[in-house]
Amino acid sequence: MLRRLLGLLLLTPALAQAADCRDTTFDGASYTLCEVAITEDLRLFHTGTDGPYGSFAKVNGALEAKGQTLGFAMNAGMYHRDLAPVGLYIETGTQTARLVTRDGPGNFGLLPNGVFCIADTFRVIESRAFRDESPACRFATQSGPMLVLNGNLHPKLLPTSDSTYIRNGVGVSADGTRAVFAISNDPVNFHSFARLFRDELGLSDALYFDGNISRLYAPTLNRHDGGFPMGPIVGTVIPKG
Repeated sequence: MLRRLLGLLLLTPALAQAADCRDTTFDGASYTLCEVAITEDLRLFHTGTDGPYGSFAKVNGALEAKGQTLGFAMNAGMYHRDLAPVGLYIETGTQTARLVTRDGPGNFGLLPNGVFCIADTFRVIESRAFRDESPACRFATQSGPMLVLNGNLHPKLLPTSDSTYIRNGVGVSADGTRAVFAISNDPVNFHSFARLFRDELGLSDALYFDGNISRLYAPTLNRHDGGFPMGPIVGTVIPKG
C-alpha cells in the first residue's frame, strides 16, 4: 500500500510548486530560464470565453475564478494576425489547429520544425515524425525551427549570422521529466540560442517559439512583460495564495 501511495504522489501534479526561474549568462548574453518538472501542472492557453486571451493578465483573470494563478508563463508559438496558431495546437486533448509539415517562408517554415508535446512526459518532436507517430498529447504547440534535434543543431543556423533578436523557446531532458523554457534578455542569433540548450543546458531536443515579441511572466523574479497581444501561451498553474 505504501509503495502504491508513493507512486500516486509521483504522478500527481505538484500544484503548489512554482516553476524554478533564474537569470544566467551564456556566450556573453543574458538569459532567463524557467525549469518545469513533469509533476507540475503545465498547460497551454489560447482561447477563453471572450476569444483569445492575448495576455498573461487575461489568463490569470480566468484562473482566478478557480482559485488559481500562473506560476510562470511565456508565449508559446507563432500566430496569425487574428492570434490563431500558425501550426498544430492542442489544448486539453482537443485539436483546434492542424499540423503543417510543408516547408515555407519565415522561421516557422525553416524545416525541420517541431512540436512541443505535454503528455506523460515532455517531448519536442520533429513535425513529420509527429505526423507519423501521432502521439497522444494533452497539450501541444507547433513552431519552428527546431533548434536542437537529437543533439544536433539545426543545419541552417549559422554562427556568423547578424540576425539578432530577443528570442524564446523550450528544451526537454532526454527522459522527458524536465522542460526548460528560455528567453534571451539580449538580442542573440539562432546559433547562439540553440547552443544555450545543447551546450549549456545539456538538452538534446529544443524548439524555437518566437523572437522580437518574446515575453515572460515570472512573478518570483518580479517580471511581467507587456506588449502586443499573443497567440498560444504556456504556463504552470498553482493555487492562488
